[in-house]
Amino acid sequence: MPHVLTSPWDHPSQPLILIVEDSDEDFYTFLRAVDQVNAEVTSAYSFLRLEDGDDAIDYLFRQGDYDGLDTPKPIAMLLDLNLPGTDGREVIQEVKQHDDLRALPIIVLTTSRNEIDIKCCYRYGANSYLLKPMGSEKIKMTVKTLFQYWFSLTILPRDS
Repeated sequence: MPHVLTSPWDHPSQPLILIVEDSDEDFYTFLRAVDQVNAEVTSAYSFLRLEDGDDAIDYLFRQGDYDGLDTPKPIAMLLDLNLPGTDGREVIQEVKQHDDLRALPIIVLTTSRNEIDIKCCYRYGANSYLLKPMGSEKIKMTVKTLFQYWFSLTILPRDS
């Protein structure tokens, strides 16, 4: 399985991908797909899961529970839209307004096909909007394509 940090205060040796997802089922389905489609990804990256938008904002801005802590900065964020507390749309808007976080790639992974949601996410600065696929083969294909594009083909800034 991929290296998942057990605590937000852990410091991974590999680049960190932040996953903001409230559904246990969706999170573990995603991790299984990562493990099945690309063993290189499994060892090349660490993953941190946060379960709501408020925690994601606090983590990224080093406030609240993370105030004053040297939490690792992610190289990308996979973000669900419909989260408890601060929703994904608000997370995008907050992050993209901050100079130090503006370059952080935000990849929305959601079940919403709502055109208003899609337009809103891109207007606020999301870098990609993907529908959560149904069925194991479609999930694997989506995960494989996502990782090939964002973490093999795309050159990301070291300090995004």
